[in-house]
Amino acid sequence: MRTDGGYILQLTDPEPDGSLQAAYFNPRPINVSVAAWKHEGGYLGAFVELRAPNYPGSTYTLAYDQANDRLVGIYFQAAMQQKFEVEFERIP
Repeated sequence: MRTDGGYILQLTDPEPDGSLQAAYFNPRPINVSVAAWKHEGGYLGAFVELRAPNYPGSTYTLAYDQANDRLVGIYFQAAMQQKFEVEFERIP
């Protein structure tokens, strides 16, 4: 869950080719058009692109913060052409 609101990003089923399944809720489901992961330079990261009304290509570019068990990174809000720093906490 994003720490600044009720946005939920669910990532599952990572594959060796870098693909994964993603679902995004605000609080209702928002279409995810692209979801991928990579392990590079000692970092585990994820990229998610949203395609829906009010989300025309908005993206999350996230890195896993192992020490705090969080995803941290940048949310690009495409409709406003703005970037925001974000964090996601794991829901127990």
